[in-house]
Amino acid sequence: MFERIWGYENPLSGQIRRLEQELDELFGSGPTLMGTRDIRSLPAGTFPALNVGSTQDAISVYVFAPGLDPKKLDISIRQNLLSISGEREISEVQDATYYRRERFTGEFRRSLGLPDDIDPDKVEAKYLHGILTVTVGRQASAKPRQIKVN
Repeated sequence: MFERIWGYENPLSGQIRRLEQELDELFGSGPTLMGTRDIRSLPAGTFPALNVGSTQDAISVYVFAPGLDPKKLDISIRQNLLSISGEREISEVQDATYYRRERFTGEFRRSLGLPDDIDPDKVEAKYLHGILTVTVGRQASAKPRQIKVN
């Protein structure tokens, strides 16, 4: 936002962006300084990271979760709430001294509110190269249609 005013990226604009993100996480998914959201999700930094995209035909959720066994993932939709849970196991060297451990290990659960026009019977999930893609179709009645004038 402030890069446009000053013409370059500076430390203050990064701090303002971080503050905006923290306030958005605290108060929910209302309007932000950079735009608005139309699909609610948990705060950034929660494992696994998500990207959500939308078309007229479907909602696509991309879950970045390398190193998981896709057979151990539990994916469900109930009352327009998509839930994804599982466990990431990381082998440890017993005699090693760890100075930093940033990779998440253990059980996780992510939930994401979906729009009202989804069709829970049209769900497909694929896991490829560490990315789980869940595609949820929209109801046919919610899609735009052309109306002829007589």
